[in-house]
Amino acid sequence: MGKNKNEIIGTNPESLKEREGLKRRDFLKKGLLSAAALTIVPRHVLGGPGFTAPSDQITKAIIGMGGIGYGHHLNRPGRLVAICDVDRHHLQRGIDKVGKGIKAYTDFRDLLQQKDVDVVHIATPPHWHGIMSVMAAEAGKDIWCEKPMTRTIGEGKKVIEAVQKHGRMFRLNTWFRFKDPFYGLGTTVKPLKKVIDSGMLGWPLKVTVSGITGYNWKFYWKGEHNLPPMPVPEHLDYNMWLGPAPVKPYNPNRVHSKFRGYWDYDGGGLGDMGQHYLDPVQYLLGKDHTSPIKVEVDAPQQHPDAVGTWRRITYTYEDGCQIILDGENRDKDAAYIEGPKGKIYNGFRSDIPNLKQTVQALPDPEPQMTDFHESVRTRRQFALNEENGHRSCTIVNMGIAALRLGRTLHFDPVAQVFINDEGANRLIDQPMRGPWQI
Repeated sequence: MGKNKNEIIGTNPESLKEREGLKRRDFLKKGLLSAAALTIVPRHVLGGPGFTAPSDQITKAIIGMGGIGYGHHLNRPGRLVAICDVDRHHLQRGIDKVGKGIKAYTDFRDLLQQKDVDVVHIATPPHWHGIMSVMAAEAGKDIWCEKPMTRTIGEGKKVIEAVQKHGRMFRLNTWFRFKDPFYGLGTTVKPLKKVIDSGMLGWPLKVTVSGITGYNWKFYWKGEHNLPPMPVPEHLDYNMWLGPAPVKPYNPNRVHSKFRGYWDYDGGGLGDMGQHYLDPVQYLLGKDHTSPIKVEVDAPQQHPDAVGTWRRITYTYEDGCQIILDGENRDKDAAYIEGPKGKIYNGFRSDIPNLKQTVQALPDPEPQMTDFHESVRTRRQFALNEENGHRSCTIVNMGIAALRLGRTLHFDPVAQVFINDEGANRLIDQPMRGPWQI
């Protein structure tokens, strides 16, 4: 039977169990994993100012048509040519929204075979981010990935390896290091970066991320214990939704908008908001190529399955800089950034006289590539890419590891392993359910 323009490809998909024989080497044999870079032909070579070259029409596909995929990634630049979701209701909603002319898939591996896809948007739960990013890179696609970049530190290292081996462009979907007012600070990150680089605050610095300084750790993302098994809805391929995660009985609290409350898929409010809040801190402190050496936690004992709340997480860098995650808002007078010579508070207030006027005369930070499609066209690395994105995600995943284990962890930022802690290192490279692997 032929496929019409809006037919869902994979209407009768094989189950994951039946597909266990499909190894990645079989995928490679199909010729799907092309590492060839895009060939970009300048507009002026093909025509005048009004001419749009085919190579200028960057195409995109979206994997994951839930709230973020449907509500956010549909509106990002690029000509949409394909969508994918394991929930047929989500998939149909996407088809109804964009109309005719796109292909719809229930298995992302089939989508990666589509040759006219330039950029793959990954808007799935985090336990899929690493696998999908690696396979997209191997398939010759550039990648626009949701935060957190990966669910584990080890997966992040594999994404870097694959993206760079295959010459792909990668961007993480958080943007506060280069645009938009930064939550309660009343300013973009740029003036803060100018102040820190000038040395006006002194060194080392302490950054406090709490409700006092304008942030919300979203503790409503905690999970529920002892979920009763329930029938899997007919429209959801729950086996494929789980993918590399351990098999656990279906309950609607595990999927879609509730998945953040379970360690197998995410890390609660820290997993949800951590990179939004902490990636700009890495940038501000000039630590895009390193990580903290210690993480300390003050929290109730965590459930092995369901994410709980925490009171305080403290990260310390080798030079003495610290990041404090104050979950209880206990530091009522906390500055956002504090150094030996001055402080900057919520709303860009400071104990430094005439700070706002002084900042205007300070030199700007190094320019950044902030248009991802321009990055795709020119093959210039995006401002928030696989390397610095991995480092800010490592802060998140260090905190999650310390919370799950309930103890202080020491970290080697060069080897990217925990020091003298086998239990913590098992969380760096966690086993995946077959046949999934990176």
